[in-house]
Amino acid sequence: MEPEARRSADAVLLPGARPGRDPARSIKRGPSRLPPGVVAATQRERLLDGLVLTVAQHGYQRATVSDICRAAGVTRPVFYELFTGKEDAFLAAHRHGTAVVVRRMAAAFAAAPDWCTGIHEALRAMLALLAGVPAFATTAVIELDAVGPAGRRERDQLLTRFRAFFAEVPGLPGGVAADAVVDAVVGGVYSTLQRCVDAGRTTELPELLPALSLFCLAPFLGPAEAARRLGLTADGAVNRP
Repeated sequence: MEPEARRSADAVLLPGARPGRDPARSIKRGPSRLPPGVVAATQRERLLDGLVLTVAQHGYQRATVSDICRAAGVTRPVFYELFTGKEDAFLAAHRHGTAVVVRRMAAAFAAAPDWCTGIHEALRAMLALLAGVPAFATTAVIELDAVGPAGRRERDQLLTRFRAFFAEVPGLPGGVAADAVVDAVVGGVYSTLQRCVDAGRTTELPELLPALSLFCLAPFLGPAEAARRLGLTADGAVNRP
């Protein structure tokens, strides 16, 4: 599969990419030939889509289970067969969607010829996926804080997963701990995403690629060498495909 087609396929898998009432996933009334497991999986997908779209529109605090079920075209009894409540469903949507993003980033990173290019391509994949599904970006990046302690734990676990992309960083001078620098870089990237999404500029996320790539590499290579490796031009653009 070509990279662009793969990114498009991954975007479809993000919760919120499709309406919960997607006709292609409708389940006809009456006796069904579909196995119960398939029916439950379809209803769960629709509820995750409905939750993300509802939370992105109304905010986590104001979104209700009834709103989510209405957006998904699924009954409340079915919702509570699959989730213990709104928080449980939200965390399920966040985990599923971020797993898709991290998996796509890891594939882009692994396909690159070196660490610098890998970081650049992983960032490109992440920014493209989030820009392609603004509802998921809003729900996962902005509304996560509204969930409370469980949401903060979820974010901490996600940021920890991003450390894997920095396993090959060069050593730092002066006994500076690389782990601390990696945490600062990962936190800075996440904060930049938050500001852009919160400002309603989610579709513009891919434009951050040169700045975020330089930000990730410069602490370990120095600004000049990082710019050279990225092929940055004088106007700040990245001179690479």
